[in-house]
Amino acid sequence: MPILSFKDLDVWQMSMTLAEDCYHLTAAFPRTEIYSMTAQIRRAAGSVPANIAEGHGRESTPSFIQSLRIAQGSLKELETHLMLSERVKLTTAERAAPLLEKCQRVGKMLRSLIRSLQAGGSGNG
Repeated sequence: MPILSFKDLDVWQMSMTLAEDCYHLTAAFPRTEIYSMTAQIRRAAGSVPANIAEGHGRESTPSFIQSLRIAQGSLKELETHLMLSERVKLTTAERAAPLLEKCQRVGKMLRSLIRSLQAGGSGNG
């Protein structure tokens, strides 16, 4: 069954939830971080579903795959910022762990969708 909308993609839905969770996490960061770590986490988190949507909208499998790879890069950037936030005591391991776990799941879903598209499948990502 072809994917008619990026909103139908499981990976887009989960990455939106991850981005939302990142906004909630960073709301507790100090105001002094608004233009630094808060902004970086929010930008990276929002970039993941945005790149999935953009790639799907290009209606070209090679372009979609490239956008999914960009989403993977943003996801790794997000993971790094979350780990750094924990290391510099902007958040706790207990608060960061569920988001890092979601990052892992989204990463696996992105890799699976890329493999499916490369094999010629429509994927349900």
